[in-house]
Amino acid sequence: MKFDCWHNFPSTCCEKQIVFTQNTRDMKNDMKSLVFATAMAMGSLSPVLASPPIFHDGIMEVIIAQEFTEIDLDQLPDTITKALEKDHAGAVINKAYVNEEAEYKLEVTFSDGTNSELYADASGNWIDM
Repeated sequence: MKFDCWHNFPSTCCEKQIVFTQNTRDMKNDMKSLVFATAMAMGSLSPVLASPPIFHDGIMEVIIAQEFTEIDLDQLPDTITKALEKDHAGAVINKAYVNEEAEYKLEVTFSDGTNSELYADASGNWIDM
């Protein structure tokens, strides 16, 4: 099929121009779709990334309650040292700490050479923290 150009001569150059224009239009539509899809994907992630973490009310109370101050080992109640000898024979207390609720934190080296932290109340009962 031949078209008349601006130069008024039958030619195939205008036919090529029309095909090129259609291909360019298709590429523009494809690019618009690609940009739109990318924007939608990024927009759907923003609520997940922008939302602040939600903390349970009790967590902060527990963290505040765990403020321990270091004490000398001779200030440690005998009930705690006896409980350590009974339950963890051969363990050595490296450091001891106490909080306002009379809960004790012990940095301990066990007989096998491993280190750990143990928590106990003033009566020598072990506490999970």
